[in-house]
Amino acid sequence: MPKPKIAIVLFNLGGPDRPEAIALFLRNLFTDPAILRVPFFIRPVLARIIARARIAPATANYALLGGRSPLLELTERQAVALRAALPEFATRCFIAMRYWHPFSAEAAQTVKTWGPDRIVLLPLYPQFSSTTTGSSLTAWREAAARVGLMAPVTTLCCWPTDAGYVRATAALIRETWEKARATLDPAIPLRLLFSAHGLPEIIIARGDPYQGAIEATARAVAEALALPGLEWRVCYQSRATPQKWLEPSTEQEIARAGADRTALLVAPIAFVSDHSETLVELDIDYAKLAREKNVPGYFRVPAQNDDARFITALAALVEKTLARGPGIFSHQGGRVCAADRTDCPHPVLP
Repeated sequence: MPKPKIAIVLFNLGGPDRPEAIALFLRNLFTDPAILRVPFFIRPVLARIIARARIAPATANYALLGGRSPLLELTERQAVALRAALPEFATRCFIAMRYWHPFSAEAAQTVKTWGPDRIVLLPLYPQFSSTTTGSSLTAWREAAARVGLMAPVTTLCCWPTDAGYVRATAALIRETWEKARATLDPAIPLRLLFSAHGLPEIIIARGDPYQGAIEATARAVAEALALPGLEWRVCYQSRATPQKWLEPSTEQEIARAGADRTALLVAPIAFVSDHSETLVELDIDYAKLAREKNVPGYFRVPAQNDDARFITALAALVEKTLARGPGIFSHQGGRVCAADRTDCPHPVLP
């Protein structure tokens, strides 16, 4: 009897593949109503203004990466490794990026051509946000409807405290912690920063569950580390609009560490693939800021990328989610968000 054909669709942000694509990538990002929450008739004009203001710094950042984002290549490596980790199924992994190729429209058509028996939607965002997973799901549903893709769909909406993911993340942090500790004077304390992409506070105030999910992941990973006397904090990076964003910012925490004469180990807790916000913002910009603020040591935990422990955790999530049948599920099955998080895709149970 043939194995069932399972299409696994990996959602990610996307990134420009050449310098000429940067402007359009930024335009795509800021015209998304999930990102820029202003009246529809204002959004195109405001998006052009914001994108234009960000072209120069974005171009400079991508120039440091060879003029392109590495995100697609890294996601492809994750896809290859994930397929190999699921030998019991006839799987094929497809990539649906949100703001640059391959878009959901391209992925949906390719999935339809392959003809799967079932589809698993797997966002590479552990923590649900309406701006990331929510936006990607909307784009996918529209694209699937347009091409007439009818196979049963199982969606994993979030996995912020999944045990396998937490263990894999803690292992990467522990390895980097030990390397950092070995280079530091024993008298210098070392503080762990969980740095996540920020969001405007108004999005959280309107019911987005992202901040609570980030904090839950950080707590779970800190507990799994079990390092005696561990001092850790959550902070937010990558402010992109003039609104008030979540705090403390990573910049604020770097300045605090300098004042406290504390070394820093920074873990990118919302990203599972390296891209400009880890390879440039964390590794170059914030390292420079740490030197300027006299931080006695600055270290960065690598993103999970295709680390074998992380891929094993992803494969287990796929198997567990598939077993639940069609529908939308968290890693625990039902709702994991607080009752006041109205953007959660699950209803509040009585």
